[in-house]
Amino acid sequence: MASRLNLKNVLGSIENHAVAAAAIAVVLMLLIPVPGVLLDFLMIINISIAVIVLLVVLYTPKSSDFTSFPRVLLFATLYGLALNVCSTRLILTKASATGYRNFPGNMLKAFSSIVTGDTITNPSTTGLVIGMVIFIILIIIQVIVITKGATRVSEVAARFSLDAMNQKFFAVDSELNSGYITDEQARDKKAAIQRDIDFYSSMDGASKFVSGNVKAGIFITAIDLIAGIITGVAIGNMEFGTAAGTYSRLTIGDGLLGQLPSLLLSFATGLIVTGNSSDEVLGDQLKKQFTTSGYVFIITGATLALMSLIPSFPWYLLLPIGALFIFYGYRLVRSEKASFAKKLEEEQNAKNKKAAGENGEVSPVVPLDPLCLELGYGLIPLVDKEKGAELLERVTRIRREAGLDLGLVVPKIRIIDNMTLAPEEYSFKIKGIEAGRGRIKLGYYMCMNTGSVTEEIKGEATRDPAFDFPAIWVSEDQRADAERAGYAVVDPPTIIATHITEIIRSHAAEILGRLETKAIIDKIKETNSVVVDEVLTTYKYTYGEIERVLQGLLREQVSIRNIVTILETLANYGSMPHNNWLLIEKVREALGTQICLQYVDPHDPDKKLSVLQVSQAAAEKILQHVGVPNDGGQPFLAFDPVDNRRWIESVTSSISALRERNFMPILLCPTPEVRQLVKNSIELKIPHTAVLSLNEVVAAGNNVNLEILGEINV
Repeated sequence: MASRLNLKNVLGSIENHAVAAAAIAVVLMLLIPVPGVLLDFLMIINISIAVIVLLVVLYTPKSSDFTSFPRVLLFATLYGLALNVCSTRLILTKASATGYRNFPGNMLKAFSSIVTGDTITNPSTTGLVIGMVIFIILIIIQVIVITKGATRVSEVAARFSLDAMNQKFFAVDSELNSGYITDEQARDKKAAIQRDIDFYSSMDGASKFVSGNVKAGIFITAIDLIAGIITGVAIGNMEFGTAAGTYSRLTIGDGLLGQLPSLLLSFATGLIVTGNSSDEVLGDQLKKQFTTSGYVFIITGATLALMSLIPSFPWYLLLPIGALFIFYGYRLVRSEKASFAKKLEEEQNAKNKKAAGENGEVSPVVPLDPLCLELGYGLIPLVDKEKGAELLERVTRIRREAGLDLGLVVPKIRIIDNMTLAPEEYSFKIKGIEAGRGRIKLGYYMCMNTGSVTEEIKGEATRDPAFDFPAIWVSEDQRADAERAGYAVVDPPTIIATHITEIIRSHAAEILGRLETKAIIDKIKETNSVVVDEVLTTYKYTYGEIERVLQGLLREQVSIRNIVTILETLANYGSMPHNNWLLIEKVREALGTQICLQYVDPHDPDKKLSVLQVSQAAAEKILQHVGVPNDGGQPFLAFDPVDNRRWIESVTSSISALRERNFMPILLCPTPEVRQLVKNSIELKIPHTAVLSLNEVVAAGNNVNLEILGEINV
């Protein structure tokens, strides 16, 4: 058993270091003489490598799947050149002493005999000339046809891959934003695009190794022949004719042994760079594409049959081959008709099933898109990939920013055209219900006066759809003038993106559902399983209860990104009855610093939190008028109509005075219970007003400095 483990370890070590050892061996071959038998072995390995590479290329469906091909090509090229150096050294040192018959390189003599038609014991001048001509033809084919074509295709493929990179990435982003693919699928597609670009860029350089290898082979062959004849005549005392015949034959054998693997590698290079992005191997592609119509083979067979009637043409070959083509084409035609009939039958069955479904009582339920942006046909250019697809990029950024800002994983926003909208209108829907609508003028910019305008500019009056501020539309040629005049100038994609961002912020509680809640919990469980198990298992919180707590926070623009603190707070109060409204207030206290700081000017060194305080008398009266729904829903302020009107008027006047002094409207309540009742009572009539409890401010500690601007009384 121990010996098996040792053998396995040894084999594993050899596999791990085989490439490094081979690279060192190739370098040493350039310096150290190699015996004839070992050289034969290495040449056989060279041919085997070339054949294996060619077959791997043929059986690789997608070119860029063979990512190691450029480096394999470099290694094989260097290995072949090292063998050329070794064979040159052997020819120049041994041929004059041994002659052609006794030369130690059997592979060299064997390849020489194949092309010259000679035998080792009976060489002839005619065979030598024929062999030289064949060798030159092979060189010409490789240089002019295969290598040059593969190099050119590599250059073009690399250029077009780089040029199309941005468009391909935009297409993936479009599919992601439309909801057709997931984030993981988008990452995989982008990685595949990058892999294609890297592959074709590498192949552009690797193809130069192939062309350089051919040129080096020609140069080495010429050196072998000239230097060999000089060596044989001057040093080996051979006659010129004998030396020329010996070294010519060995040079032809050496050249063929070097050029055959190089030819195979050139062919493999040409195949891989002319491949496409199909997932089918070349054999399957040829089978599918050459059998699309049997009439092709029938016409070909008939053409050959007609050629057999021409005098002196070999009719005994043309007729059988033509008949074979006609027979094969006839079989294909019959197969095509059978496939077409089967397809018609399947379509008819599908129609019958559909009709039966429409007449039945049960109909499929088509789910609504969680988020959907509908565009009038005039706004389609904003998502046109050929025109930059600016809006697609902005939508992707919106989802990312919402995650960072609110901690909410925003579902994919599907973008579709809607012919019922006006050409310049757009509509944003949440679960099929319109949450916002706006109008855009393409080619124009929206300009808003933020208080720093020095010169009025004429334009078409409008209102900003996100914040309902007054604005004007100006044309492209007025944009620079508007910027100089102090206007805030916004382009159409930014207008839509800003509007969507505000809609998502204000409707975050509606966007969050149980599925999104579960996704958040599952993600936290990967890094903090203790708190998740305590909340779900120990204290038996349901996803619905957690969802309502998170929705309560999002409804008041409180980020749920600090989900660990939220879950820990739920666990701290898990032994109490699970009152959602009480739990929301406890979580807000735990997030007190975060909540208070979001209402503090980040540039203010004093960190002032300026608030209007609800008086103690008003708080006591509010607590005396608490209404609780029978279903255990959210408590509400149950003032009689007169007191309720006075309360709203008091809050409204106080907030108006606060806004006149350019302060953000923030109310401070003495207890969490009062805070929730106050928020519920003014939420609809006085929106965009923050309501805090004293507990939250206390939790913020020294991070904020509280400033009381006044009191509100009933």
